[in-house]
Amino acid sequence: MKKDEFFSVHMKKDDGFCKEIATISSGDVLKRLNTSLSGLTEDLVEESRNNYGKNVFTKQKKDSLFKKVWVSFASPFTAILIVLAIVSLFTDVIFAEPNDKNFVTFIIILTIIMISGVLRFVQEARSGRATEKLIAMIENTAAVFRNGNGAKEIPIDEIVVGDIVNLSTGDMVPADVRILSAKDLFISQAAITGESEPIEKTPNIISENKFDSITEYSNLAFMGSNVISGSATCVVIAIGDSTIFGGTVKSLSKGKVDQTSFEKGVNSVSWILIRFMVIMVPIVLFINGFTKGNWLEAVLFSISVALGLTPEMLPMVVTTCLAKGAVSMSKKKTIIKNLNSIQDLGCIDILCTDKTGTLTQNKVVLEYHMDIDGNEDSKVLQYAFLNSYYQTGLKSLMDVSIIQRTKEESKKDKTLLDLTKTYTKVDELPFGFDRRRLSVAVKDKDNETQLITKGAVEEMLSICRYAERKGEVIPLNDDLRAKILKEMDDFNDDGMRVIAVARKSDPSPVGVLSIKDESDMILVGYLAFLDPPKETAKPAIDTLHEYGIKTKILTGDNDRVTRCICNRIDIETDNILLGSDIDSMDDEKLKVAVEEVQIFAKLSPAQKARIVTVLRARGHSVGYMGDGVNDVQAMKAADVGISVDTGVDIAKESADVILLEKDLMVLKEGIIEGRKVYANMIKYIKMTASSNFGNMLSVLLASAFLPFLPMAAIHLILLNLIYDISCTSIPWDNVDKGFLLHPRKWDASSIIKFMLWMGPTSSIFDIITYLLMYFMICPMMCGGLSYNQITDPALQVSFVALFQTGWFIESMWSQSLVIHMIRTAKIPFVQSRASFPVYTLGISGITFLTIIPFTFVGKSIGLTALPSIYFVYLFAIIICYMVLATLVKKLYIKRYIELL
Repeated sequence: MKKDEFFSVHMKKDDGFCKEIATISSGDVLKRLNTSLSGLTEDLVEESRNNYGKNVFTKQKKDSLFKKVWVSFASPFTAILIVLAIVSLFTDVIFAEPNDKNFVTFIIILTIIMISGVLRFVQEARSGRATEKLIAMIENTAAVFRNGNGAKEIPIDEIVVGDIVNLSTGDMVPADVRILSAKDLFISQAAITGESEPIEKTPNIISENKFDSITEYSNLAFMGSNVISGSATCVVIAIGDSTIFGGTVKSLSKGKVDQTSFEKGVNSVSWILIRFMVIMVPIVLFINGFTKGNWLEAVLFSISVALGLTPEMLPMVVTTCLAKGAVSMSKKKTIIKNLNSIQDLGCIDILCTDKTGTLTQNKVVLEYHMDIDGNEDSKVLQYAFLNSYYQTGLKSLMDVSIIQRTKEESKKDKTLLDLTKTYTKVDELPFGFDRRRLSVAVKDKDNETQLITKGAVEEMLSICRYAERKGEVIPLNDDLRAKILKEMDDFNDDGMRVIAVARKSDPSPVGVLSIKDESDMILVGYLAFLDPPKETAKPAIDTLHEYGIKTKILTGDNDRVTRCICNRIDIETDNILLGSDIDSMDDEKLKVAVEEVQIFAKLSPAQKARIVTVLRARGHSVGYMGDGVNDVQAMKAADVGISVDTGVDIAKESADVILLEKDLMVLKEGIIEGRKVYANMIKYIKMTASSNFGNMLSVLLASAFLPFLPMAAIHLILLNLIYDISCTSIPWDNVDKGFLLHPRKWDASSIIKFMLWMGPTSSIFDIITYLLMYFMICPMMCGGLSYNQITDPALQVSFVALFQTGWFIESMWSQSLVIHMIRTAKIPFVQSRASFPVYTLGISGITFLTIIPFTFVGKSIGLTALPSIYFVYLFAIIICYMVLATLVKKLYIKRYIELL
C-alpha cells in the first residue's frame, strides 16, 4: 500500500486497516509505517504530523459569537420583557394619539433586556476562559522513542503515527497502537467496551477474520484504555479522531451528558418556583381581571408577577460562583476539571485516602539492606538494584530509593560499581497487584542468567524454597520462616515497610519466561524503608474533622506499618479491617463495619471501590483521594475523585479534582471553597425566592381589596431587575465560619419552608405600607380625599401614582436590607458583616430606585415624587421589619436547626 493509499484508509477510521496491521509481522508493520524500533527522526515526525495531524480530538465546534449572545438573552425573563416591550410599542406608540405617543416605557424595557443579557454574556465568557486555563494546567505524557536516544516523556498531543511508545503500569494508552513486544500486559478497555475485566495483550500475529470486533484483537491497544499491569513496546497506528476512542468521543459530544447531582439540585429549585407561578399567576390574573375590568392590564400585571417569582439572574449567579470558586481554588493549589465538582467537593462528609504521601512524607528512605539474619549485606542491595533499574514499569518511590542508595554505596563498595555494564537485562515479569511482586531476568558476562524477584514479604516467602546464609544455600524451613516474619513484624511496628529479595538461576529462556518461574526461589534478604509521617497530617485530619469530615484510611500496605504511622498521628488503631476480612463479609455486614472502622489495610483495588460504594449506599457523600492505578476504581466509585498532578495518567484522567500538592491541608482549602460556593448560591436562591414570594403574596392581597393595581407591570419588572443586579455581588460575599463547618447538600424542600416563613414576614410590612399610603399619605397629598371620594380622573391618577411609588420604594428598601438579615444566622452588621461589593451594590440599588420617582424617567412610567414625611414612616417600617425578620430567623433556626 502506498503512503497516499494508507492515509486515505487510515483517516477514514476503517477497521480494515487496523485488522490488516494486526495480521502482519512486527517488522512489516514498521516498514509499512516507515519507522523503526529506535523511533522516528525529527524530519519524519514533522512529515507524519503534516500527513495525519496532531494527536488531539476535534473539539466540538465553539459557539459563534452570535450563538453566545443568543444564549445569553434567550431566557424566560427576556421573553417576558420582549412581550411587554411589543405591547408597550403598540399601546404607547403605534395606537396612541399623536400628542400622547411615549417611547419611554419601551426604551426602559429594552434597556433592561440589554443589561440582563450583557451581564450574563460577560460572566459566561469569563467562566469559560477560567475553565480553559485550569484544564490547560493538567498535562498527561507518554514515553516515546525518537532519534535513537531512548524513551523520553513527551505530551500526548505531540505523538504522531509511527512513534514507538513504551507502556507500563498506570499509563493511559496514548493512541491506537500495534503491540510489538509485551510482558504480562493487561489492559482495561472499560472506557471503550464497558467491560471491567482487564484483557491480556500480546504481540502475536492474529489470523484474519478471527474476531468480530476490532477491540477483541489481542495485539492492538486503543486510546482511552489503560495499563493495569505489565509493560509493552508499541507502534502508533492511529491518532486523534482516527482512533476508535476518537470516533466515540466525537459522537458523544453531540449527545446530552447526564446531569450531575449539583445540576439536578439547581433544576429542582427552578421547578419549585415554576409550581408557585402556576398557582399564583392565574389567581392574580382573574382577581385583577374581574375586579378592575381591564383584562389587558391584568394580563400584563400577571406576567410581571410570574417574572417576580423567578430569580432571573440565577444562571449568571451560579456561573459566577463556580468560576470564581475555581479560580480561587487554583490559587490554593487545587485544580477543578469540572466546575460542577466544586459544589460536590464541598458536600463530602467522608474522605477516603491512601496512606503514602497523604499521611506520610512520600520520601521513602532505604534504611537497611540485610541478609536473612539481619546483617548488612551489599549483595542484597546489588540484587535489589538490578531489579529496580531494569524493570520497565512505573518506578515506585522504593525503586528510586534503592537506585539512589546503590549509587551512594558504590563510592565505598566497589562490588556495586558498574552493575549495568556487568549485567544486561534478558526478560521481565512486571508487577502484578495480585502477586505483589516483580521479577527481572539478567545475564552476566559469563552468560549466566538469574531471575531476581522482589516484593511483599508474605508473597515472597510463599515462592521461596531456599534461603542464602553466608554464601550457602539452605532449606527455608518453618522455623526460619517464623524468625523472618517476626523480624519483619518488628520493623513494621517501627513504621518501616519491608520487602524481600530472592533469586533463581537458569530460569526459562526469553519468550518462555512466565509467572511459573517464580517458584523454588532462594531468599537472599530484605530491605527496610522508612516513610515518616507528615507534620501536617495530624493537624489536617483534626481540621477536616472540625469541618464535619471523617477521614478513613484505605491502604494496600500491611496493618502493622499502617498502625504505627496512624499511632504517630493519633488516629485510633484498635480496630483495623483487612482486605481478607472484607471478602468474608456480605454488604449488610460491611455497611455496619464501614461506619465503625477508620483504617482499612491490605486492600486490593476492588476492595477499596467496594468500601466507597457501601459508604455511598449508607447516604454519605464520599471523596476518594489517590494517585495510583490501584486507586482508580475507588475514585470512579466516589462522588468526587481527587488525585495529584504527580499521579499516574489514568488517576489524573479519572479525577474530578487535581491537587498540585498531595497534602490534606491543600484539600481542606478546596473543600472550604466548595462550601463557600454553595453558601452564596443558596443565599441568592433563598433570599430572592422568599422576597419575591412575599412581594407576590402582598400583590395578591392588594389586588383583592384595592380598586387599582398596587404596582404597574413596568414597576414590578424594574424593581425585580435592579434588585437582581444588586444580588450579582453575592458570589463575592463573606461566609460565616460556622456555616462552613458542616457539609451541605441540595435540599429543595428547605427552600419551600424558607419561602413560607420569610415571605409572609415581608408581606406584613407591605400591608402596613399599603395602609399607610392608602389612608394617610395619599389622602394627605390629594386634599384630604380618599380614593373613593375623588371624582377628578387626574387626581385619581395622582393618588394611584403616589400609592404605587410608596410601595415601589418600600419594596426595594426591604428587599435589599433584609439580605443582611437572611445571609447569616448571626446578628447582622455586628456579628457578621457582608462583603464590600454586597454593601456597595445594595446601597446603589436603593439609591437608584429612590431617586427615580423624582426624575422625568419616573414620571414617564407612572411614578411621582413623595413627601418627606413618607421617609420618616419608611425608616420606622424598615427598622421594625429588620427586627421581626431577625426574630423569625431565630425561630426558623430553632425549628429547622439551620438557616441556609
